Amino acid sequence: MLKTLADNVFSFDVEWIPDPQSGRILHGVSPGDDPESIREAFESLWSAARKEGDPADYQPYLKTILCRIVSLAGILRERVPGGEVNLKLVSLPVDPGDPSKSGEAVILSSFMKSVGRRKPQLVGFNSAQADVPIIVQRAIVHGLAGMGFSERPAKPWEGVDYFDARNSEYNVDLADALGQFRDRPSLHQAATLSGIPGKIEVSGDSVAEMWLQGKLREIVAYNEFDAFTTHLLWARVAHFSGLLGSEQYEREQELVRLLLEEEISAGKTHLEKFVAEWDRLLELTGQS
Repeated sequence: MLKTLADNVFSFDVEWIPDPQSGRILHGVSPGDDPESIREAFESLWSAARKEGDPADYQPYLKTILCRIVSLAGILRERVPGGEVNLKLVSLPVDPGDPSKSGEAVILSSFMKSVGRRKPQLVGFNSAQADVPIIVQRAIVHGLAGMGFSERPAKPWEGVDYFDARNSEYNVDLADALGQFRDRPSLHQAATLSGIPGKIEVSGDSVAEMWLQGKLREIVAYNEFDAFTTHLLWARVAHFSGLLGSEQYEREQELVRLLLEEEISAGKTHLEKFVAEWDRLLELTGQS
């Protein structure tokens, strides 16, 4: 299980869609920013990835380099001098309504610059196999510098390494911590059975269609749900691993509650659904 707890922890999740530009470059799809042209680009990528016998409307999982990141959200946990813990919700793009702040390169640069400066312990679900690789691949596609995120120590114990999930304590994949191969639960399964909200109304399969409908703000909201889910599951695994005592684990949940209340008061009323589902699941699992 988990071995160490860093002063800074970032429990995060990334949302992506098929990259229209990949369809244009690899499959000769005509350029265009209208929904039909973008849908045609999506379809060219899905069609190339389908296997014989797949339904004509099947949307297979694409290699991450063929996809475009549209949202990244996480809970930043900082332990300040004196041992107190602060939680902060981080959402990219900062303003989904501003195209200049919603580009993939802007999201990637903001993430890598912040991570490169703070060097937090990254926590995700299937992040070693998907979230971290797509960040790396798409940053390279855009020709971006790693800004500290890409730095690697000569040996795992000599510093922060985000590219060696097997040996580094700074790339924590909860899916790997909970099981291997066939025994790996989904995030929704692991969370809801533990009394933590999982998928609420939206799933990852819905994101491409939401994007076509111009619903970036709703995608970011869904992404924030997954960030809170990931952090609460991390806290539970950290408690099991002995990194958080029982009182500390209870306090962590209180801090998440307070953060949810603050964000709702600041206008993010969609998070009310997360609180309601959390209360429902706690009662259902006998933990309320």
